[in-house]
Amino acid sequence: MSALEKPQGSRHGDWMRLALVEAEAALRSDDVPVGAVILDTDGQVIGRGRNERELHQDPTAHAEIVAIREAAAATGDWHLTGCTLVVTLEPCVMCAGAILAARLPTVVFGAWDEKAGASGSVYDVLRDRRLNHRVEVFAGVEEEICGALLRVFFENPARRAIR
Repeated sequence: MSALEKPQGSRHGDWMRLALVEAEAALRSDDVPVGAVILDTDGQVIGRGRNERELHQDPTAHAEIVAIREAAAATGDWHLTGCTLVVTLEPCVMCAGAILAARLPTVVFGAWDEKAGASGSVYDVLRDRRLNHRVEVFAGVEEEICGALLRVFFENPARRAIR
């Protein structure tokens, strides 16, 4: 299977639904609805995150970063080897850098980010052979649901304009 194929018959879809719960929670703070979970080798959630940039006025408070911080605190180690990050939107360059720094071996994402993605669309930071760590990437898991949540958010005229 290629690194960007959607795995069939896996738990990735179940895990993505956990990330979608986090994405929906981001809406309460008028944040872009992106959610993430990190699972250990047994498939147990050890980190959860959602976009919290608006909530905290923090440009680094992306779902992946929040989840990585929580997982590192839970394990007492910044090395998240053996863990899996599941996120509803393709990671950006900043998040891809954090994923590499945390040594996460696997990333599962839902919707592609054709404007800022760094996991195969605009850039492919996670699998760049020039770097000291590469990540196995599974793309398009529950892509329609993840993409629909983002479209509804961005098409809603009542929401505050994204700066």
